[in-house]
Amino acid sequence: MNPFESLGLKHDGRTLWVLDQALLPDAEVWLDGSDPAAMVALIRRLAVRGAPLIGVAAAASLATFAQRGASAGEYAAACAALRAARPTAVNLMWAMDRMKDASDPMAEAQAIFEEDVRLCEGMAQHGAALIQDGEGLLTHCNTGGLATAGIGTALGVIRRAFEQGKRIHVYADETRPLLQGGRLTAWELRKLGIPATLVTDSMAALLMRDGRVQRVLVGSDRVAANGDFANKVGTYGVAVQAHHHGVPFHPVAPFSTVDLTCPNGAAIPIEERDPAEVRGFGPLRWAPEGMPAWNPSFDVTPVDLVTSLVLDRGVLSRDQLKAGALGPLCRPS
Repeated sequence: MNPFESLGLKHDGRTLWVLDQALLPDAEVWLDGSDPAAMVALIRRLAVRGAPLIGVAAAASLATFAQRGASAGEYAAACAALRAARPTAVNLMWAMDRMKDASDPMAEAQAIFEEDVRLCEGMAQHGAALIQDGEGLLTHCNTGGLATAGIGTALGVIRRAFEQGKRIHVYADETRPLLQGGRLTAWELRKLGIPATLVTDSMAALLMRDGRVQRVLVGSDRVAANGDFANKVGTYGVAVQAHHHGVPFHPVAPFSTVDLTCPNGAAIPIEERDPAEVRGFGPLRWAPEGMPAWNPSFDVTPVDLVTSLVLDRGVLSRDQLKAGALGPLCRPS
């Protein structure tokens, strides 16, 4: 495999390295993700995360496994294990389905990486055109270079608008319970020099009420055929608040996140994670030991709350989504 590098992933031609996102922002530690079993563990503990990046990383791990001499049976078993590592993020299934029968796994993984970079550029181009000079922007979870092979989905749109000279200010939701907004988005925004303020999830409605947010941009882990979409838990609440306050709300996703076999949001499987993540973080605990807790990793936002969906292939309004426009636009070319 040819060497490649992104913000959270790099391959030196022989070994796949992943940035351990669980340790950010305080430590930048690169781990060997060449073995698919190790990659499954990294994905499950969110050391590797973000729907597009999960797909790219899994493909690169599988290709490296093949490069090192895995048998056909070992390759197939590793592909199946990777595909099942996280049930909601459809990019992972999409990438593994491409890798399953690839005649040249190294070339296919390289193509998946390069395609994701191009998809990010397409989303940035279409989405940045929506952002007006002087706007306050709210985002949720992490949707930048740490979540993709390129510049990102929603955060890539924001980055491109900033690079165009638009005077913007980003309000980054902290994103409970694992704080991806506080740990990862804030880290990326500081690196990019984009003016930003960190807020807890419960502060978003106040920002909208007070007129400090003019637009919301979020990512997506799976978009159903009717325009409903799943994203990091808390997104649905933000969408409800934006709808109430008349603030435009835009999910941003590559076509590979669209699942045309999924008719609506009710059919999207929602991963539930360890309740301990709600009771504390790392070595800290703020709830009684063993306190029952509910911990869905994602929620579903209905298309009725979407202003428009930003894709690498264009922007679709709510009415277009409800009329079935995703099918013609997102079928593989």
